[in-house]
Amino acid sequence: MAQQRLSSIIGHFSSSSPSFLSKGPDDVVIVAAKRTPLTRAFKGGLANVQQEDLLSAAFKGVIEASGVDPKLIEDIYVGNVLPPKGGATICRMAQLHSGIPQECTLATVNRQCSSSLQAISVIANAISSGDIDIGIGAGAESMSNHYIASTLPPGQKVSEEVISNPTALDCLMNMGDTSENVSSDYNQDRATLDRFAAKSYQKAEAAQRAGHFESEIVPVTVDGKQVRSDDGIRKGVTYETLAKLKPAFKPDGCTTAGNASQLTDGAAAVLLARRGVAKKLGLPILGKYVTLVTTGVPPRIMGVGPAYAVPKLLKKLGVSKNDIDFYEINEAFASQAVMSIDHIGLDYAKVNPNGGAIALGHPLGATGARQVVTAFAHAKRTNTKTFIVSMCCGTGLGVAAAFVNEQ
Repeated sequence: MAQQRLSSIIGHFSSSSPSFLSKGPDDVVIVAAKRTPLTRAFKGGLANVQQEDLLSAAFKGVIEASGVDPKLIEDIYVGNVLPPKGGATICRMAQLHSGIPQECTLATVNRQCSSSLQAISVIANAISSGDIDIGIGAGAESMSNHYIASTLPPGQKVSEEVISNPTALDCLMNMGDTSENVSSDYNQDRATLDRFAAKSYQKAEAAQRAGHFESEIVPVTVDGKQVRSDDGIRKGVTYETLAKLKPAFKPDGCTTAGNASQLTDGAAAVLLARRGVAKKLGLPILGKYVTLVTTGVPPRIMGVGPAYAVPKLLKKLGVSKNDIDFYEINEAFASQAVMSIDHIGLDYAKVNPNGGAIALGHPLGATGARQVVTAFAHAKRTNTKTFIVSMCCGTGLGVAAAFVNEQ
C-alpha cells in the first residue's frame, strides 16, 4: 500500500502523467493545521503560559478548524525537547483539557528540533499502515519555563569512557559553537550571514503586515487578554543594524543574536486522516503527507543536516530540486541555513518565503509542525502545490519531509 502510494507520487513529479492527481482513498491527508502565536521566551506575550496551555490551544484550533468529532481521534504524538519526563504527563493533560477524550492515546517524541515533524510522520505512518484512521501530530515548547532546567544539573557527570570518543564528546557542544564551526569550515563571512538574517526579518515583517499569518494562528488568552500575533519579529531590521551586533559565542565569530534563531514559546498541531475517512466524514482536506527521511552528520557541524536530508528526500521521490515549489528550511542559525541552501543549490527566493526562525522564533519541539502550518497557509495563498520542510537537529541530524497542497 505504501509503495503504491509512493509510486503514484513519483509518477506525478517525474512526468506529466495525471496519476498523482487521481487521489486514492488510502492517502494520508492533512485535515487541519494550526499554531499559537510564537513569542519571545522570558519576555514575550506567552512567557507566563505553561506548555500544556499552549498545546491545548493548538489542539482546540485543529478540532474547530476541521469540525472533527474529538471522539474519532485515535492517537496523538507530540514533539517536545525540554520538559521533564519527556513532556508525556503535561501533553496528556493538554489533550484531556482540550476535549479529546481519554480513550485517545498519546505519546511524545524527542528528535531534537525535528520532534514535531517526526510526530507528524509517526501518525502518518500509523494511518498508512492501517493502524488508525485519524490522529494528530503536534509540537509544543515553553522555553520560558523549561529552557534553563533542561541543562545538565550541577555536578552531573557523563561517562569518561564515552567522551573519550571525540565525536561523542561533540554531542555536548554548545549549539552556538557548532554554528561557528560551520562558518569556519565553509568559509562564511559575517556579512553574508547578516544579509541573510536581515532578509528573514524583512520577509516576516512584510508577511505579518499583510496579514499572512492570521489564518494559521489560534489566539491564546493570557490574564484576560488575547495574544494573537507573533511578537519576535523585529521591525525595520537591515543589514546595517545587524552588522553592529557583537558576536555571541567567540570574540571574532560570525554568529550573533541577530543572525540566530530566538528562544521562543509556542505550539502547533496538524490533524491527519485517511482520505477515504475524511471524505466520508465531510472533513476539509488541505493536502497530503508524502514521506519523510532522516540522515546523520557530524555533531560539531550539526546545522548542516538539511544540506544532506533534502537531497536524500529528492532522490527518494525521484524528482529534482526545481520540481518543488518552495522550501521551509529551519533557520537555527544563518550559518547552517546559508550552507544548506548553497550546498543543495536552491533558489533563495523559494526558501522561507515568509521568513524563518531567525525572525519568527524557534520553539524547538514545535518548529516542524509550525513550518507545516505556515507552509500550507502559504501554498493556499499562492496557489502552489509542492513543498519540503527540513531542519537540522542537535547531535548531528537532518530531517526532511514532503507535502502536497490540494486547496
